[in-house]
Amino acid sequence: MVVGIIGLIVILIAVIGFQAYHFFNQAMKPLDPKSEKITEIKIPIGSTNKQIGNILEDKKIIKSGFVFDYYVKKHNLGQFKAGYYELKPSMTLKTIAKKLEKGGASQSIKSGKVLVREGVTADQIGDVIQKRTKYSKASFLKLLNNQQFINKLAKKYPELLSSAVQAKNVRYRLEGYLYPATYYLNKNESLKQLIEEMVVKSNQMLTPYYDQIKKKNWTVQKVLTLASLVEREGVTANDRYRIAGVFENRLDAGMMIQSDISVLYALGKHKTSVSYKDLKVNSPYNLYRHQGVGPGPFNNPSIESVNAVLNPTDRDQHYLYFIANMKTGKVYYSKTYAEHQELTQKLEKQNN
Repeated sequence: MVVGIIGLIVILIAVIGFQAYHFFNQAMKPLDPKSEKITEIKIPIGSTNKQIGNILEDKKIIKSGFVFDYYVKKHNLGQFKAGYYELKPSMTLKTIAKKLEKGGASQSIKSGKVLVREGVTADQIGDVIQKRTKYSKASFLKLLNNQQFINKLAKKYPELLSSAVQAKNVRYRLEGYLYPATYYLNKNESLKQLIEEMVVKSNQMLTPYYDQIKKKNWTVQKVLTLASLVEREGVTANDRYRIAGVFENRLDAGMMIQSDISVLYALGKHKTSVSYKDLKVNSPYNLYRHQGVGPGPFNNPSIESVNAVLNPTDRDQHYLYFIANMKTGKVYYSKTYAEHQELTQKLEKQNN
């Protein structure tokens, strides 16, 4: 009888131990590895590790607050900072802990945070605005072509916007002038005010270059248009400067720029590759069909790309073509079409 009871107890302990091990093992893993849902989490001042774990569990970021507390103690973590955080159920406990150690925002970022990345289009910024603010994408895009609004901005920032106002056949008048940065839209702030903040930032960043642009006898519109191509064509800083030189060599030689970036913008689509049919799209933005740089910017470039356009390198090498190895990212430059074709064929063989 006693032996039977002891045996039953041993079995129960083993079962409980196995379940506990399984629970801990599973709780260490992300709650939902495939989830891209972002949740804003507020960590109050003075929160203990246990309290933080409970908050994360309640907000469905982690599986167990208890296991989180155990994890941070085991790894000697815990210098967590109060603030607002954007977290996902697909994050590991290690990633979450690192973010909490680094610190969060001092104010709520759930609504109103608009991140404009380098090289994104106005259309893509509209997606972010619709997702992160109370304003619609359609309202945002409409304002980019609102003549009364643009004229008002041009009076405030004439050096920046005079050439943009005069441009013809542009899709969005303010494309290229929405500087890449993080913006916070306050509750009472209008969409016009948000756009003006982006324009002001562009003016601040470009102010040191206005004299150089004038000496080059170019317009801001032309510089930003070329910079938007360089932004997307180049991966490294060195390549951006060289690619800018290639484009300017082509312009001086009376050649078309023939950038795939221009075709994708003309199509208004996001594609991994451009077909021969795509090259024929009827649009003033298609630089396979039209001379010059096009009506206006193809995206919103960084100041680094602007600097590359104004200070290109290796122009004396007379490069007129470039091609990138899609696997390594390395860019190869050529002086003649024959050299370019030879490189293209060689890279195609390597990548197949």
